[in-house]
Order: sequence, then structure tokens, then C-alpha cells
Amino acid sequence: MNRLGDATSPYLLQHADNPVHWWPWCDEAFEEAKRRDVPVLISVGYAACHWCHVMAHESFEDAVVGDLVNEHFVAIKVDREERPDVDAVYMSATQAMTGQGGWPMTVFAAPDGKPFLCGTYYPKVQFTRLLEAVTEAWRDQRTQVLEQGEAVVEAIARNPIEGGGEITKELLDHAVERLRADYDSVRGGFGGAPKFPPHMLMLFLLRHHQRAKDADALELVRHTGEAMARGGIYDQLAGGFHRYAVDATWTVPHFEKMLYDNALLLRVYNEIWRLTADPLAQRIATETAMFLVNDLQTAEGGFASALDADTEGVEGTTYSWTPAQLVEVLGADDAAFAADLFGVTDAGTFEHGTSVLVLKRDIDDVAPEVQQRWERVRGLMMAARRERPQPMRDDKVVAAWNGLAITALCEFWRNYTEVGDVADVENVDFRAIAVEAGELLLSTHVVDAGGESSADRRPGGPQGRATSGGRLRRVSRDGAVGQPAGVLEDYGCVAEAFCALHQVTGDGRWLTAAGALLDTAGERFRDGQGGFHDTADDAEQLVIRPADPTDNATPSGLSSLVNALLSYSALSGEPRWHEMAERALSTIVPLLARHPRFAGYAAAAAEALLSGPFEIAIATADPETDPLLLTAIEHAPPGAVIVAGHPDAPGVPLLAGRPMVGDQPTAYVCRGFVCDRPVTTTVELATILAR
Repeated sequence: MNRLGDATSPYLLQHADNPVHWWPWCDEAFEEAKRRDVPVLISVGYAACHWCHVMAHESFEDAVVGDLVNEHFVAIKVDREERPDVDAVYMSATQAMTGQGGWPMTVFAAPDGKPFLCGTYYPKVQFTRLLEAVTEAWRDQRTQVLEQGEAVVEAIARNPIEGGGEITKELLDHAVERLRADYDSVRGGFGGAPKFPPHMLMLFLLRHHQRAKDADALELVRHTGEAMARGGIYDQLAGGFHRYAVDATWTVPHFEKMLYDNALLLRVYNEIWRLTADPLAQRIATETAMFLVNDLQTAEGGFASALDADTEGVEGTTYSWTPAQLVEVLGADDAAFAADLFGVTDAGTFEHGTSVLVLKRDIDDVAPEVQQRWERVRGLMMAARRERPQPMRDDKVVAAWNGLAITALCEFWRNYTEVGDVADVENVDFRAIAVEAGELLLSTHVVDAGGESSADRRPGGPQGRATSGGRLRRVSRDGAVGQPAGVLEDYGCVAEAFCALHQVTGDGRWLTAAGALLDTAGERFRDGQGGFHDTADDAEQLVIRPADPTDNATPSGLSSLVNALLSYSALSGEPRWHEMAERALSTIVPLLARHPRFAGYAAAAAEALLSGPFEIAIATADPETDPLLLTAIEHAPPGAVIVAGHPDAPGVPLLAGRPMVGDQPTAYVCRGFVCDRPVTTTVELATILAR
């Protein structure tokens, strides 16, 4: 019997017909293990994971393996994206036992959930032997097995970071020096293969450049951004970034495309464009924003989690090319142009003589006829690619990742509004798209104490939402909210997104909604020492209560929340939220000092903290294109918040009591709740912001 048929998770549904009798994560599964007196097999993965598919095809779809699992274990399948709390606990155990982690994650645990053996991907023969060995050990060496589980839980329950400290300029300068030492000066990025896009570190370095006037920090980001944009990790036809490169040169990617990577990288390239006017960064930001809309937007207005790594069980078939395929699609002359431009060779760079497209030649700021040829060739190749089998889309909506996407789209909308028309997107209203995604989170993911969303309670969705005491749910699919409770990163990323929506719309309800989420986070997630747990105090009790402050594939819960706290404090004018953010950051000073590569988003928040952050209010009758607003966007310091609107606009605290001086549009600039005199010219405003 397989119990996954009613799951909302596409990953669990992929396993609904396995011969393994899977359970979802639930109390009943552990009760069944206790009743049968057998260990638990916990398999953790996600829908876009290539090696998860491989292990499924090799082992979980095999009847012999299924019989072995069913006879001797209770098997639980977990979508790590739905249950990041479960994933975090058992990933800590896996890393403690093996020195590394990854997905699929394979964990053997006692019926009380305590893990005693952990690993990742196992080939079928090895996995079968492992199942037999664990069965034998559970039967013949039960005491030792249970002792091992106790020892693992004790080890992972220890606080990985001890001590605290003060966020200082010297601390962040030191963090940048540590990053410089790890930097790949030839190919960009940090470390060797596999190479992941260091988006959070790039955001930190961009903010550090602004605050410290560090031109080298900007060059590290620009160099890495160009290397990734030219590499195979970037989809040269449709836009959007793949998860990571398997090599050190950014050439061959692991082909899944994740919402969180693309949201964070949109912010990076948007900032490079804002600070440098680089046409490559402008194009990549634009194409990445269009990828979010074209490929990931759901019918309900949110954003899907990912596109799969595989197409019909094989990696790369949608994306890779041979010279012969180029000739078939383009004809000989344009095929030669495309092969030279995209690095498609007879030898190939990928499997079976195929090549992953890279960008070998400049196509930004080139002659119009070259640009036109590039666009024509790319369009023909894209049309041909659409006829190929396409990767599956994991269309569940994850609250935190949608929050990241909303923030990115708000920033992008503001930036291209400031610099003028962008031809490729002049008919796309990114602000409206961001608002629509925010409405979905507000109406569907924010629930009351009884578990109902505002869409359930009242017609009209978010107009009738409750803003006090709201709790977040982690996921939804097809407009129906799932059961998993929101974790700290959900509260942080969604609250930050609501703050971003408040800034670009001037609508006070977004700020109110952000405050309600931060109230809940402060009440339910704090650890009593200034930091935060990743799960609420009334959440399901796991073998430990996770509290990981390190940034990994996504920002940590703590760093997400701190960024939201700083924005909300600046927008609301309430210092207590600023103090809470400062206290939380102080708990991870040792991490920033020793391992800054795992604290990029926290370091970005720290730069905003040292910068102020600036609070910029523009009192104007033209809140869209007033020159003062455009100047504020162009020169905004790290983490600055910006609002524009009529004086005393309802629901906008930064405009309260701030009139237009002499009936002229007027800018009010504060830093850490200390304000400059109001100014009415763009030169005066730029001078204040440049201090």
C-alpha cells in the first residue's frame, strides 16, 4: 500500500506508484514502526533532483527492493522543499556521520526518529546490501544501534556557534578579505568544482562596495557575474540560471532551474546594472525576470518551485546541441555563426558529442546588424527547442521562495523605471506581477489560528485578511494551501517581500501584513539568547529543534528575518525591530568572522545595519517618476528603503507629517532614525546619499 496518492507535493506524487509502501511524514508512520518493531527508512529529496530520479529508477521502482523495504522497514518519503525542518535535522545528522550531505538523503532511524545511519545516493546493489545489513544489525545489535542514535542526536543538538560579538566595519572588512583569499581570479566564483552561483555573497560584496567604496569588491562581483552569464550555467536561449556547474568553468550545469537561485541572481544582476550601467548585467537581469514570468509563473499568480534536471529521465537533452542540429534549424551560414557564438563543436562539451551553449562573443553594445542576427538566430533555436521534450515543472508554491521572487521583481521594476524603457519588457508590468504573487501569499498562505486562509473565510481574498496573529503555511499548489507550517525563512522572506511591495505601491496593508508576520516570528521563534529557532515553539517536535544560522542553497531563517526586520523598522519608524535585528546578528559574529562564505545574506544585512539603513521619503504628487524618486533609486545606499507619495498618505509612516516644502516635491532622508534637513533638488539629495 502506497499512501502518497493524495499528496500535494509533486515529488511525493512521483513515488505514488512505487512498489515501496511509502508513508508521508506523519506520526502514524512512526507509530507503525513501533507496532511492528522495525526501523524507519527516511528518504528525502525533491522533484527537480537528478540523483533522486536515478535512485528511484534503480531501487524504489524495483519490486525486489520494494519487497525488502516493505518487509523490514517503515518507509517515509519527504519532500525537503515542503519540510525543510525535517530535512535540516537529518541533513545535520548525515553531515555529522559522513562529512558531507546532499540529495537524495537516505536515513535509517529508530521508531522514535533518532537517526543511527545516514547517507545520500546508493546504487542498487549497494543499497540492497545496506538494507540487509541494517536489518541484521537491528535484529542482532539493537543496543549498539540505539546507542548510536542517541550519540548522533546529542552531537547535532550542540550549538554550532558559540559566543557573540558586535557588528563592526572591521568584521565585515575581514570577511571580504577571507572571500578574496578563496576567489577564483581566472574563472570567477569561489572554490573549484562543482561551482555554485554565490548570489548571497555577491549581494554582500555589492553592499560592501557601496559602503566602503571598495572597487575591488565590485570587480569580484562583476567578474563572477560576467563569467556565469557567459557560461552554460545560464540558459543562453530562454534566460534563467541552472542550479550549479559540475566543472570550475561554469560550462556544464546540473540542469535543474530553481526559483530561489533565479530570484537571488535577478537581484544581483539588477544591482550590478544599477551601480555600473553594464549592458550585459541589464540584459541578464531582464531575461531572468522574463524567465520567472514565462516559465515559472502559476495560474494563481505565484511562482513554481523548479524545472526538473531531467527530461524523460535524461539530463540535458532539452538544452544541448550538435553542429548538425544547428544546420538543420538555421541553415549552413547561420549555423556557422551560431556555432562560433555559442561554442558548439564536433567534439562537444557535454555527453554524446553535444555541447551546452555558452557565449563566446559579445552581443551587448554591438553593431545593430549583429544584434539583429543574434536575435533572429536565438529565436529560431528557441522555437526548435520548444519542439523537444521539456523538463517537468514542480508547480508547488513555496512561501519563502516566492518572497525572494517578489522582492527581486520589485527591485527590478524600480530600477528599469528609473533608467527608462527597456524594449524587451516594456509591455510587462513587473510590479503588477509582484503584487499578484503577494496577493496569493496573503490570501492563501497566511492562515488564522484555526488554519483557515483569508481566501477560505471571505470572498475577495486578501482584502479581508487578518493581519494580527497570522501564521504562515509553507506551500500551496493549484491555489490550495498545504499542511506544512511555515519555518523561519518563510516568515523572513515573505515579510521582506511585503516591505518591498509597500515601497513600490504605497499601500499600507503590505506594511501591516509584514508587521504581523514579524510579530509572530518574535513571539514564536526566538531562542531567548537573541537568536532564533527555525521552527515555532508550537510546531511539531522533531528529535531536535533546528536552528541553523548558515546560508546554504537559500538564505538561512535568521538572515532572512534580519533583513526583513531592518526594512520593516526603517519603514515603520519603530526602533525595537532594529534592535532585534542587531541582537540577532550579534549571535553569528563568529560565523561571519570564520566562515563568511556561509553567511552572505547575513553579511548583506550587516552592511545595511552599518549603513543605517537609510530611510528615504519623497513627498510628491508624482510617486512614479518624480526626479527626486529617480535620484533616490539611483543613489540608494545599502539596504535603503524608499517610499514616495502624497504627504501623510494613509498607511505610510515615512510620509507622516512630511509636507512638500514650498509646494515643491521634497525628499526627507534619515539614517538610523536621525534625519537630515528636507531637500528639494536632485543635487542636494544625491549629495546626502553619497556621504
